[in-house]
Amino acid sequence: MATTEAERSYYDCTKCPAYCCSIYERVQVTKRDIQRLAKHFGVDVATAQKRFTTTWQGEQILRRKADPIFGKACKFLNPETRQCTIYHARPLVCREFPARVRCAYYDLLQFERVQQGDETVVPLVQITFRNGDE
Repeated sequence: MATTEAERSYYDCTKCPAYCCSIYERVQVTKRDIQRLAKHFGVDVATAQKRFTTTWQGEQILRRKADPIFGKACKFLNPETRQCTIYHARPLVCREFPARVRCAYYDLLQFERVQQGDETVVPLVQITFRNGDE
């Protein structure tokens, strides 16, 4: 069966340093996401919420940890393999990312590697949220 344009993706997460797991300071989680994590780890929902999430301005988000490339990353990112350690239990926002056939971070990575002539280069990217008053 032929792959349609909508089904084809133009990125390979296994060749990416996990931008999506690293550069976003906040990965929002829903009650359903926390339930999924609780089931995955065999703990109750309250324990999963306490261990794996924190609150930022009333929003429930995943905890982060130190990362050798980007400084901080998702708690569940393996720093050596750059892969998700809870792939089948990951939050909905992670499941839907990048929600299109191209990933802008992967495109940037490939562009810079070609431009620099170095397949190991990792361009550093930072997402900054500004206050609407600025």
